[in-house]
Amino acid sequence: MASKIKLGIPKGSLEESTIDLFARAGWKISVSSRNYFPAIDDDEIECSLVRAQEMARYVDTGVLDLGLTGLDWILENEADVEIISDLIYSKVSTRKAKWVLAVMDDSPIKKIEDCAGKTISSELVNYTKRYFAERNIPVNVEFSWGATEGKVVEGLVDAIVEVTETGSTIRAHGLKIIHTLLETNTKLIANKKSMNDPCKKAKIQEIALLLRGALSANSLVGIKLNVPENRLDSVVKLLPSLNAPTVSKLYNPGWFSVESIIAERTVRELIPKLIEAGADGIIEYPLNKVVNREDL
Repeated sequence: MASKIKLGIPKGSLEESTIDLFARAGWKISVSSRNYFPAIDDDEIECSLVRAQEMARYVDTGVLDLGLTGLDWILENEADVEIISDLIYSKVSTRKAKWVLAVMDDSPIKKIEDCAGKTISSELVNYTKRYFAERNIPVNVEFSWGATEGKVVEGLVDAIVEVTETGSTIRAHGLKIIHTLLETNTKLIANKKSMNDPCKKAKIQEIALLLRGALSANSLVGIKLNVPENRLDSVVKLLPSLNAPTVSKLYNPGWFSVESIIAERTVRELIPKLIEAGADGIIEYPLNKVVNREDL
């Protein structure tokens, strides 16, 4: 029997979204409050709950074969891992996050070079140190355990490097963003030795394929409708599709069934147009996965 894949599930803000993503991809993961080893309905996989900040290090050292974490934490740990896929997902947002340099609105620091000799607080300490060193800007970088915005507001530090999607929280604290250091999003990463094992590699690629399929289906829905033969052309012309709508004859002569996959955001404008064009019995249904050959 082949060795099991040791999969790291990010504990914390992405935990629920990750479990939901795996469910749509075909794996049921059950988390117990009493341990850090969720159950999964696949005998070839073992799960562990691991903080995203530590995930890349454990994948790099081989404690885990596979895990999900941000590009920021891969770079922070200088982890030598194989990035299998981008996975931009969240119950809140699917946008990329940014690590930014922020200061008080009235700060004399106007640009990154003005930070020379200043103290900066951040959770992303190692990357921040390297970033400034590469630009020959001498700074003192302190680790922040949280509430990072408050440290510059209280005058404990001169600036912060903090992660944000919209910048709204930073602005709410009376700060302004003066520089972006890094744009980041979630990655599916694998241990390089695991990828040299044919059995593990095949399983990892299977997981990646189905996760991408689940993400592809996020913004899509299926639509199915009946159309009389004399209205078929006008209805089909209205339907966008991945390739082309599926059209099949119904038992009732002179009628066809038409099925397509479309962007969910277009449904509310499309359905009235389809009815007007002659369609009837329209059904909209959710999708778990949309898998394309290009995802292999």
